[in-house]
Amino acid sequence: MTEIDQTEEWTALANHWAEVKPLQMRDLFQQSPERAEQMSIRQCGILLDYSKNRITSRSMNLLLELAQAVDVDGWRRRMFSGERLNITENRAVLHVALRNRSNHPIWYDGEDVMPGINTVLKQMEAFSGAVRSGEWTGYTGKPISDVVNIGIGGSNLGPLMVCEALKPYQKADLRMHFVSNVDATHILETLRPLDPETTLFIIASKTFTTQETLTNAYTARNWLLQKLGDEKAVARHFVAVSTNGERVSQFGIDTENMFEFWDWVGGRYSLWSAIGLPIAIAIGMDSFYELLQGAHEMDQHFLHADLSENMPVIMALLGIWYVDFANAGTHAILPYDQYLRYLPDYLQQADMESNGKRVTRFGRPVDYPTGPVIWGTAGTDGQHAYYQLIHQGTQLIPCDFIIPVNSHNESGDHHEKLFANCLAQSEALMRGKTRVEAREEMVASGMDPDHIVDLLHHRIFPGNRPSNTLLVDKITPSRLGSLIALYEHKIFIQGVIWRVNSFDQWGVELGKQLASVILPELKEERQTTNHDSSTSGLITYFHRHRKG
Repeated sequence: MTEIDQTEEWTALANHWAEVKPLQMRDLFQQSPERAEQMSIRQCGILLDYSKNRITSRSMNLLLELAQAVDVDGWRRRMFSGERLNITENRAVLHVALRNRSNHPIWYDGEDVMPGINTVLKQMEAFSGAVRSGEWTGYTGKPISDVVNIGIGGSNLGPLMVCEALKPYQKADLRMHFVSNVDATHILETLRPLDPETTLFIIASKTFTTQETLTNAYTARNWLLQKLGDEKAVARHFVAVSTNGERVSQFGIDTENMFEFWDWVGGRYSLWSAIGLPIAIAIGMDSFYELLQGAHEMDQHFLHADLSENMPVIMALLGIWYVDFANAGTHAILPYDQYLRYLPDYLQQADMESNGKRVTRFGRPVDYPTGPVIWGTAGTDGQHAYYQLIHQGTQLIPCDFIIPVNSHNESGDHHEKLFANCLAQSEALMRGKTRVEAREEMVASGMDPDHIVDLLHHRIFPGNRPSNTLLVDKITPSRLGSLIALYEHKIFIQGVIWRVNSFDQWGVELGKQLASVILPELKEERQTTNHDSSTSGLITYFHRHRKG
């Protein structure tokens, strides 16, 4: 098979970038008053305006030809049909089945997966309802006031991000906490203000062997038993999201309170599964179903819409355009909504763990850039931190601005000011400020002519910096579901084009393996010659300076 960067479509795009590079977006807007309308898509309560990109209609046609050349249409159908797209682990990729609210059959190895999914959803519904109503009580008969989710990676970031994003829908007297870091500070600071009689722990680990998660889980277990003194209390204060019933039972958790998920659910795509149990407890199962429904609606758009009008496909192609032809190594996610402040962190894992790959699906090294570095924070904080680099730095950094039209917290003109800042940043990145405009502005302010000469270069903004703007009607469970699914499918399509497996994460494993070797050396204070001189020296330093 011809490598993607050797195809006619790829070569045409490389040549086209040379044509587009000198163009100015402000000129493109002047030449085409309909540009914004022509380069916008409205779907699932989300408006995507991609007109502030360094593209022409020909750019989009060439990108769509690339999508057709790699059979994007076929790949999206293959995912929804249960094909084993994760070839290195021989697994299907069926997170779309978890939110299949139409409930039509989805087959995997000759079996419809929907009955099993519906069974777990009913189990989640019953349990979350019991906790929320006070029917489920702790060992001493008191209702639950605090829920602590202990997991890592997708078992933490997904539920954490969604619970924070949907805080307006949470039960006021039920507080959610998330522990992931094996640093004892995380679990101990979380436990410090809690009452063991009213605290419920959710241990999220598919195998129930994940080192960080189990270390924190046993610390929580010891804390509970020190307070309550009876091993029987564990079954009233701990539940598990896992597939390893034996280990769950050994921990002291009743396997009736073990929530199952499947090997075709990747960790970073798992919030739609029983990993979402803390979400269901926080916002109620009706709202959790709305979250699934919103994602399902975006799934259907992605599966059926023409590529030229397909929101995830368009965003994926624009990302390819900048990463591979404009040499943009990073991409900023900039949500202008405080509730979405964990979205950049969540998308870091979703994107970088998926497409941070150096070999193709066929095992051949790639010689073109794949996944970009994903980063960002909630606006307007970022404006006073790193936007300087985006505006006037030497790197090209494509940005996604995300903002709801309606806020959950209206107070005076706060939201209008927030919205104005968001739109102003995207416009400023596109327009910039020319030498003539900067000079006129300084003259109008009455600045001394000699001072103008000294400062003029500092006041020029090159502009022509690309961005997408995504307007969401309101951050509701349904709209959040659609937004997350949009990015999931964008990441998938980019992986298809780069010909990488977006659904494994072998890079996560090497550090774990080496940590398992180093840990006993630290505990037993053994000298070792099996490491490089740097690692050996650092271990020795740890031994010499470790106190107590």
